[in-house]
Amino acid sequence: MELYFVRHGIAEEREQWAPQPDHLRPLTAEGITRMRKSAATIKALGMRPAAILTSPMTRARQTADILGQALDCVVTEVEALASFSIGALSELLDHYPTADSLLLVGHEPDFSTVVEMLIGGGQVVVKKGSLIRVDLYATHPPRGYLTWLIPPKALLLR
Repeated sequence: MELYFVRHGIAEEREQWAPQPDHLRPLTAEGITRMRKSAATIKALGMRPAAILTSPMTRARQTADILGQALDCVVTEVEALASFSIGALSELLDHYPTADSLLLVGHEPDFSTVVEMLIGGGQVVVKKGSLIRVDLYATHPPRGYLTWLIPPKALLLR
């Protein structure tokens, strides 16, 4: 299975957003523009995920919706992506046993931690808007190979 991770795009600064609830913090206008450009590049890569699964937090949902529109793919909110772990990934994979690929949209430090555990260590930096692909060779427990990590600036070159 190909597992894709996209960290949400550029969002309003936490300090400027307070005292409003953090889970409602949206993408900035720049974040939306960049994510649309990135989504066009991701589409050009030929990605066809079976599903796009997203954290319900506003900034992640907005990112996932932009990707879903570009890739013509249904977006599903998954509460576990709001605070993601390797255990949550294992449970999530049980719901998609025949999927060839899934695209997950979420947050840091969760994604770097999960990817590091999937690939058996190392240090992975997941900037806002980054795209990571891990090819799984096992699902229980989930294990895989880091196939690529594309930083957000590279996705904007198209």
